[in-house]
Amino acid sequence: MRGLLFICAVRSVSLPRLLHSSSISSSASASSRATLISSNLAVKISHTAASGLSSSILSSSRVITTVSSSMAASGGEGAVFNLSDSSLLKILKGDITKWSIGASSDAIVNPANERMLGGGGADGAIHRAAGPQLRAACYEVPEARPGVRCPLGEARITPGFNLPASRVIHTVGPIYDSAVNPKESLTNSYRNSLRVAKENNIRYIAFPAISCGIYGYPFDEAAVIGISTIKEFANDFKEVHFVLFADDIYSVWVNKAKEVLQKA
Repeated sequence: MRGLLFICAVRSVSLPRLLHSSSISSSASASSRATLISSNLAVKISHTAASGLSSSILSSSRVITTVSSSMAASGGEGAVFNLSDSSLLKILKGDITKWSIGASSDAIVNPANERMLGGGGADGAIHRAAGPQLRAACYEVPEARPGVRCPLGEARITPGFNLPASRVIHTVGPIYDSAVNPKESLTNSYRNSLRVAKENNIRYIAFPAISCGIYGYPFDEAAVIGISTIKEFANDFKEVHFVLFADDIYSVWVNKAKEVLQKA
């Protein structure tokens, strides 16, 4: 069994600091000018093989011909964008519980609740795929206050256990209709997840559409927030992925990526 590791990133607003966190400056957004490479990418799926990028890129505007990832969405679509000279953003249709780059430096993000003990949607699916060890590991995370292990907008990390990905980064997104400042909270969820990943030498990270399920965040607004925040970390990761299950969310994310990442 993998050793347990718990690290938190504290929101940019003032919150009680009951767990250790370190401050890491984000990469300057000026270095994150992105170029669209492809908006309709053929995705090769290999669930068992260690995998990565397999393509020939002749210029920043050429199509990447194949992507090989341990994902379950056979025949799934994908779009790939440059975040920087050394970093890619991939938007893929698939099942995030099957995602992996096949290395010890990958992690998926779990849209958790504050208790971190599993729930519905992607949270429940990730817990089921990881096995009971994940719940046990989450239970050992110290509470920030009674019943709250991961406050809104913060992030925690655990091993992935039975998941293909080596780590799980748990973050709590806002409920759109009840959060005081849903934009700030969602930005913090993405930013702190990326900070925790960077602190733990994660080089490949996959996100779901945080807060876009029962939490009711509008897809277009959530996509802009997520993609814009990832731009801040353009030089810190080899690849950042969105793994999206539903066709409608996938389409919104690709369209918003074209808008956000083509801006100077």
